Amino acid sequence: MNKFINIAIKLAALLTFSIFFFIVSYIFIKGVPNLSFKLFSLEYTSENVSLLPSIINTVLIIVLTLLVATPIGVFTSFYLVEYANRRSKLVSLIRITTQTLAAIPSIVYGLFGMLFFVIDLGFKYSLLAGTLTLSIMILPIIINTTEEALLSVANNLREASFALGAGKVRTIFKVIFPICINSILAGVILSIGRIVGETAALIFTLGTVPKIVTGLFSSGRTLALHMYLLSTEAVHVEQSYATGVVLLIVIFMINSLSTYISKRFGRLGR
Repeated sequence: MNKFINIAIKLAALLTFSIFFFIVSYIFIKGVPNLSFKLFSLEYTSENVSLLPSIINTVLIIVLTLLVATPIGVFTSFYLVEYANRRSKLVSLIRITTQTLAAIPSIVYGLFGMLFFVIDLGFKYSLLAGTLTLSIMILPIIINTTEEALLSVANNLREASFALGAGKVRTIFKVIFPICINSILAGVILSIGRIVGETAALIFTLGTVPKIVTGLFSSGRTLALHMYLLSTEAVHVEQSYATGVVLLIVIFMINSLSTYISKRFGRLGR
């Protein structure tokens, strides 16, 4: 029985790696020959369909979304685990709400963002509307990962801190938070992946203007949205493959940087 399980595990791992390798190889084979310096021009035109403005917009919306969602998600988890009565109805309601938000399709978030932020609040198609919509989308990821990390910390560490005279806040930030920092950053990394790959929600909130955003109320497009629009236009399909290559490289760079930061904070925490 154990031998059968080991074989099944190895086959599953091999299948997963094979699928990943096939997808990445296919995109690189199709996209690399179509890469050119024109794709990295500062200005987008119908001839060069530059993706540089989309790269800059992607970085901007990642930074702004994390600045909004990360503090809210982390502090909500601190409240649920460290302050609130875990058996209270409020905690149960927050958890049910978080699970529901995680299951909602992104197109629904896009429609909500368009009706509420774009139309009702008058933000129009803008960086602010896209940022607020994506912040709501990634909140469940950050809350769930942070809450699981906090629950994994042994209670005797909290009791030892209290016994030494430390208060609740000092215990959280000096004892618990350094232990959980890697898990919290893992949730942030997952959130970045959701932001980078999102199209449905942003097409209704951020807009599709192929320019660098000039302010919070300026419209633009991200790299994933740029690739989607090029592929649907059926005129620049080759450039959409090239954009896919750049998107994979950007995701790899972001994940590598996030992993480095996570390890760095982990060493500082210890």
